[in-house]
Amino acid sequence: MSSEPIYIVYDGECPFCSRYVRMLRLRKNFSNVVLLNARNPHPIVDRLRSLNIDLDQGMALVIGERVSHGEECIHQLALMSTSSGVFNRLTSWIFSSRTACKLLYPPMRASRNAVLRLLGRSKLTDSNLH
Repeated sequence: MSSEPIYIVYDGECPFCSRYVRMLRLRKNFSNVVLLNARNPHPIVDRLRSLNIDLDQGMALVIGERVSHGEECIHQLALMSTSSGVFNRLTSWIFSSRTACKLLYPPMRASRNAVLRLLGRSKLTDSNLH
């Protein structure tokens, strides 16, 4: 793997997203992982918006010119994760299947949106981030 940064762009206001990216332990395999809160200004966040990638519909993985979003992002992260810890083994086992990603990602996204509403937090597209 090259030494170019691996960006994981997620909603820092979402408790699920924040915990998920911190628990992945990708840094054990890749020292170049950069976690980006999509609510903070950054050129990568701007790039995703210019590509019309809706980060309310899912987190994104950016490696060089390649962008994975939503269920594809979760699938790619599962393939990259370590097998250390129960969380990583379980998520890797489940989300290494594209079928599982397609079935599970929509309810996960709906849960995220519901939790943001319950916590009184705005969606990314509702905030003044553009």
